Amino acid sequence: MAPPEISEAEIELADPAETAERRSWAKAEAVAAARSHAGLVIGADTVVVVDGTALGKPGDAEEARAMLERLSGRSHLVISGLAVLDGSAGTGKVIHEVSVVTFRRLSPSTIDAYVATGEPLDKAGAYGVQGKGAALVERVEGCYFNVVGLPLARLTTLLADFGVDVPSLWQR
Repeated sequence: MAPPEISEAEIELADPAETAERRSWAKAEAVAAARSHAGLVIGADTVVVVDGTALGKPGDAEEARAMLERLSGRSHLVISGLAVLDGSAGTGKVIHEVSVVTFRRLSPSTIDAYVATGEPLDKAGAYGVQGKGAALVERVEGCYFNVVGLPLARLTTLLADFGVDVPSLWQR
């Protein structure tokens, strides 16, 4: 279930990792509050950081173009907050994962072509590594799934803390 809209601008802290964690928790809480029998709720949020500055989702094509120009030929951090909330008990845990992504040098025509796809407009940092944006990336250090937005290995570990054995679910 997609969470009800939360104002990401209202959860903008000096520490990008804390921002991602707080946003992921807010999303999990919003879903739990919307359901009477919530059970376990997972919330996630991703922040892209370059030169100590967090890049959110671009507001328009020009902002997407500027973000991609800034990332071109450089490395940046991708920080995903991950929250698991037991909606019944009102307790939970929140963590974050950090990966380093290095972009290849991008020509203006490559940036223009990618922006024209529309893909960057709803992505933190103006790219999606799981889509056409994969062609922009030279290297990922750390968890690839974190860059996609859901660090699966960390999620599996976190769910185990709530008694969920993910490998046993594969047998169903």
